[in-house]
Amino acid sequence: MAAEENLQNEESPLLTVFRKEAHEAMLSRINLASAFKLSSQELYAEIESFIFGFAQERRAQITKREQIAIARELVDDMIGLGPLEALLDDDAISDIVVNGPYQIYVEKKGTMQLAPVKFRDDAHLLQISQRIAHRVGRRVDTSSPLCDARLPDGSRVNIVVPPIALDGASISIRKFSKKALDLSALAAHGALTEDMVRVLQIASTCGLNIIVSGGTGSGKTTLLNALSQLIDPRERIVTCEDAAELKLQQPHVVRLESRPPNIEGKGEITIRDLVKNSLRMRPDRIVIGEVRGAECIDMLQAMNTGHDGSMSTIHANRAKEAFIRLENMVAMSGFDLPSEIVKAQIAGAVNLIVQTERLHDGSRKITEIVEVTGISEKGDIEYQHLFKFVPMGESSDHKVLGRFDACTDRPAFLEKAVVYGLDKELLSIMETAMGENEDSDYDSNY
Repeated sequence: MAAEENLQNEESPLLTVFRKEAHEAMLSRINLASAFKLSSQELYAEIESFIFGFAQERRAQITKREQIAIARELVDDMIGLGPLEALLDDDAISDIVVNGPYQIYVEKKGTMQLAPVKFRDDAHLLQISQRIAHRVGRRVDTSSPLCDARLPDGSRVNIVVPPIALDGASISIRKFSKKALDLSALAAHGALTEDMVRVLQIASTCGLNIIVSGGTGSGKTTLLNALSQLIDPRERIVTCEDAAELKLQQPHVVRLESRPPNIEGKGEITIRDLVKNSLRMRPDRIVIGEVRGAECIDMLQAMNTGHDGSMSTIHANRAKEAFIRLENMVAMSGFDLPSEIVKAQIAGAVNLIVQTERLHDGSRKITEIVEVTGISEKGDIEYQHLFKFVPMGESSDHKVLGRFDACTDRPAFLEKAVVYGLDKELLSIMETAMGENEDSDYDSNY
């Protein structure tokens, strides 16, 4: 059922009263223990039949469409996520944010808008919040008011409840496409060019370690999923995530997920614990959903010790800032290392930074592909741009215009490409791409 068909907003008082009476009657007349043993379709048929009979019994002046909608709402409340179910079924929605029981916003095509649904009250919202957490073995209540979880489809969920949330529980859901997008699909959406796609394919084949960098909502996980599809299916991959949301298609994948402490404050398994343990699992590649703290040093060591082709994401607004973030996170690991040693570790481990950005029109683009080339005599990380997105204004319908420029005709990983017999193709792609934008000015300090 489409979200617009939810009847809880601006409905007649008669319909509101009928819904409440039907809910109370259902609880008293239906054997809930037996009902929960039914499949979702069987339960829906049972509740729909009950609503039709109850409407006739009360001679309620409501339409069949309204009766069907109420039956769906009751089923969603019993086994689903209440008013959120209709929004989760809408493929056009990418984000859902709940600010208390009566205010739900969704993002469609990069624009936030108020959704035509709401919860009944604070208790209803808290009940759904706890159901989400319980399904993945987490808990959320006054003693543990923060929770990161995931839905069965892999969507990422963050929940905050009182007393931390002052205006009622807050839920933030980041939905992911039911069909994992590959790089060619992203290129078709204008996120990058076919030349950039092929260069990234060659980089993956050559075993380059890749960091996907970007801000919140910029498409880092989507891009990481797309890049992971380039990994050879014969390789053993170990993934480490806070909330499992990667959708790797290869047959030989081991998925690890962190665990928060229990009510006594014990039993926590951190991302760093997972990364350390993954090294003992004979992985060919390690994929970390997001590096954000002390686990950074372990990731760099893994990349420096034969686990070529490993990948992760990081929060940073530009590729240059990603290097600074990596340095800061190494400092968080507790190792008191000189800055030049840390930079040497990063330069030795990371080969490519792929920067993704959500532009002001809601579109997402790969704005930089940056290649690490080594360490300068001063001990600084040296790098060069392979590609960058150059904005060129707006169209009449307020869409961002721009072009993707190639920035060098000789990537530093050309030598690695020789081993795989891909050097000539790589060189040809970059030379052709450079020729297409030879009249454009490139600012190396972009």
